[in-house]
Amino acid sequence: MNWRNRRGEDGGVTTRWTLLLCIGSFCVGLLFTNIIWDMPEPDELIRRNETMIDEIKLLSGSCDSIKRREKQPRKEIIQLPGTQDVQDLDKTISHLEMELAAARSAQESLLNGAPLSEDLNFKVTESRGRSKYFMVIGINTAFSSRKRRDSIRNTWMPKGEKRKKLEEEKGIIVRFVIGHSAISGGIVDRAIEAEDKKHGDFMRLDHVEGYLELSGKTKTYFATALSQWDADFYIKVDDDVHVNIASLGHVLSKLIMKPRIYIGCMKSGPVLAKKGVRYHEPEYWKFGDSGNKYFRHATGQLYAISKDIATYISINQHVLHKYINEDVSLGSWLIGLDVEHIDDKRLCCGTPPDCEWKTQAGNICAASFDWTCSGICNSVDRMREVHQRCGESENAPFEAVF
Repeated sequence: MNWRNRRGEDGGVTTRWTLLLCIGSFCVGLLFTNIIWDMPEPDELIRRNETMIDEIKLLSGSCDSIKRREKQPRKEIIQLPGTQDVQDLDKTISHLEMELAAARSAQESLLNGAPLSEDLNFKVTESRGRSKYFMVIGINTAFSSRKRRDSIRNTWMPKGEKRKKLEEEKGIIVRFVIGHSAISGGIVDRAIEAEDKKHGDFMRLDHVEGYLELSGKTKTYFATALSQWDADFYIKVDDDVHVNIASLGHVLSKLIMKPRIYIGCMKSGPVLAKKGVRYHEPEYWKFGDSGNKYFRHATGQLYAISKDIATYISINQHVLHKYINEDVSLGSWLIGLDVEHIDDKRLCCGTPPDCEWKTQAGNICAASFDWTCSGICNSVDRMREVHQRCGESENAPFEAVF
């Protein structure tokens, strides 16, 4: 087979390769053409470079001017906020934090399908629409203490129209605080209802009365008082303690712009592990070895807390642990919080002659009682004597400027 015949036989293959080479050359040419079209002109490249250089110089100049300004002494005088402004802001923040906590608690209750408690619902929906009060004085009392209540009504607690005037003009609420018996609607409950109908000076709690239930009563009192009155302070006092309302108001008015206030006569008594003794602590083992003392807390005869703390107790009342002694319980609820503990001995003066000497010296006591009796000894018979010798005038609460 000669060369010509081989070329004629393979002619079809040569034609196909020729076609493929043509198509490939066309594509390669098209690619290079696009690249050339997309390349900027030399003048354009120069303009771009000049623009970038100008921007770099501008930024450099700005940085240099900033550095020069930083080296120059500042001529502006920074006006620092005053102490009062800081206290106002701190208290406002504290109130907002508590309202936020109440709203969150309400939201969690709704998400979990639990009914929204009345006090939470009230705070969330109407906390900004209520009348504002200065302080709520809750007098802890029992079913059997009718004579003690009368001794207070006849001495330091305003009655009838004067009590209403005190509320309207000075924003001071005074109420006897009591729950109900184990058998609701029993004879003792009806007696309290009749007494309240006569005097109108009770705050009834959803709480079963009992000496061993004072810690629970304290929680319920703060939550109930908070839901009924929007006050700056909430005070708990026993029904065998003498109180000078104006003096107490003066003490608290100095603290009105401070957040998270817990005031009383602070003490740290021993933890009594022995059964059968008064103030025995069943959970003594939680406080360390035998012979230890309690953490510092206000004595139970009288103490006061600010609104933000009362709100905290109201929101968390279902998880706050109750010790046998209510003053220890309150101290335990607050010991881990950013709370200011204030020890003020004007809230725990002795009975005459102690409070009498202080009154004559111009230092009228806010509260008086006997330490040996954890209240005024035989208060039913001695309350009037203490009031005559240590009490402020009848018009003092109305004339006072808080």
